Amino acid sequence: MNKRTYEEINEKIRTGEVVVVSAEEIVDLVKEKGLDEVFEEVDVVTTATFGPMCSSGAFLNFGHSDPQIRMEKITINNVPANGGLAAVDTFVGATEESITEGYEYGGAHVIYDLVRGKEVELHATGKGTDCYPNKEIRQKVRLEDLNEAYLYNPRNCYQNYNAAINTSAEHKYTYMGMLKKNRGNINYSTTGTLSPLLNDPYYRTIGMGTRIWFAGAVGYVAWEGTQFNSATDRDENGIPLGGGATLALVGDLKQMDPAYIRPAVFEGYGTSFSVGVGIPIPVLDKALLKQLAISNDDLYQNVVDYSIPRRSKPVLKRVSYSELRSGSVDIDGKQVKTAPLSSLKKAREIANKLKVAIETGEFLLQEPIKLFSTENKTKGMRD
Repeated sequence: MNKRTYEEINEKIRTGEVVVVSAEEIVDLVKEKGLDEVFEEVDVVTTATFGPMCSSGAFLNFGHSDPQIRMEKITINNVPANGGLAAVDTFVGATEESITEGYEYGGAHVIYDLVRGKEVELHATGKGTDCYPNKEIRQKVRLEDLNEAYLYNPRNCYQNYNAAINTSAEHKYTYMGMLKKNRGNINYSTTGTLSPLLNDPYYRTIGMGTRIWFAGAVGYVAWEGTQFNSATDRDENGIPLGGGATLALVGDLKQMDPAYIRPAVFEGYGTSFSVGVGIPIPVLDKALLKQLAISNDDLYQNVVDYSIPRRSKPVLKRVSYSELRSGSVDIDGKQVKTAPLSSLKKAREIANKLKVAIETGEFLLQEPIKLFSTENKTKGMRD
């Protein structure tokens, strides 16, 4: 057997014969047994990530009040939400900050509070029209009260994003956390060999319609994520040398587990949002298995100087994920401490939960209905 199909794998899931391992486990299996034997044995590899991603939010529908209102100015727990949709629809962005509390409480906290069953306060006003005469409502709501609630990430699962360092004489406060002055630390946000798009670097199985594990619910890849940079330079293993592709993800907020959704507050920067994502990769052929078997020793990332206030920032060094995870990296003779913003512990939990769901027949694979381009180049604003 040189190839297998989605339907063949799904049939094995239905009959309970499927063999599933995580992306960490596949590395050791291939080292021990070789590509040929492992290909005959393993059908699916699970990948996962859990880290902050500012490009997140939720679409909510509250249902109509009596009399009806067209909500134009909206806050939820004093966090502004978008009123530029239909009468009682809104989008709350994860990084939106509270009017009263600033970035200590933001859109990410609103979404988290809803998922864990807490009441939030909706306040909305409108100018009043013949069909929507009401001009103001103030109402306590829970997630169960809403008609629909969709978590939507315009950008997630960044493929090989930068590690961050600061060479200046002052601390820098960024979306990569606090970067200490004079190369005091390196922060990175990846799960390395578990990271979805590092396991399928050419997007052969991850595309529009791919079924995913999304914070405990079934979700889907909706489209290319924003800043989808697939035409980037790559190394000999096909891994982008810098930030590559991203994914737009959607799922039912009502089915999600609050253990895999977390608001994050970055001092001096603002609010962000972590959500757990697990993506199964079918082992379709040996070429794909070879990609899946790449270890942290052979996955490299750029250490970028975030003290430079320009779109293009200098790369100080390329380091492996194994080096990053070791706790320190040598930068010009100085041992610089490293720390992850993503949670490897949570990612391992997610990869295992997805593995169990597939093994027990609860989760079938979905072949993408549209594959993504490998020739897309990200543009910056015109100067």
